[in-house]
Amino acid sequence: MGLGHVPEGRGIFSTLTVEENLMLGVTARRDKGADAVRDRRRLLELFPLLGEKLRMPASSLSGGQQQMLALARGLMGRPQLLMIDELSFGLAPIMVNGLFELIREIRKDGTAFLLVEQNAGVLAISDRTYVIAGGRSVLEGASAELIKQNGRDRLARVYLSAGTDLDS
Repeated sequence: MGLGHVPEGRGIFSTLTVEENLMLGVTARRDKGADAVRDRRRLLELFPLLGEKLRMPASSLSGGQQQMLALARGLMGRPQLLMIDELSFGLAPIMVNGLFELIREIRKDGTAFLLVEQNAGVLAISDRTYVIAGGRSVLEGASAELIKQNGRDRLARVYLSAGTDLDS
């Protein structure tokens, strides 16, 4: 259907190797031949650490490397839209910044992303932002506008007031 998913908590199979986890993403594809091989090669260029650890159990990877594996596995399905739940969960800021940069790069290939994320750094790579509080959207707009001073002020008010300051 053109959808891929990277669940919160990564959802890797810890007893399988990095390679086996990566190739699970191919099961969602209709084309499993040369295009899958090309995409695997491209992903290993984007995630070189994974290429060095293909034969190792996924459980041996650090949290950031596991998140890279989950992202790469989701991309192996060649989705039109990849939904990612909490990409930055439990990761060091430098790793989060690196993953955000990878998302920016992958978007150039035409993949669309839906990120559910608590890290406000996601505004730098997103087109549109929706802030949810108490189960409802309390602020939305173009990410570029929310990064500007007026938008930052609105974001700060929403976060500091637990989402009760909707439009002021």
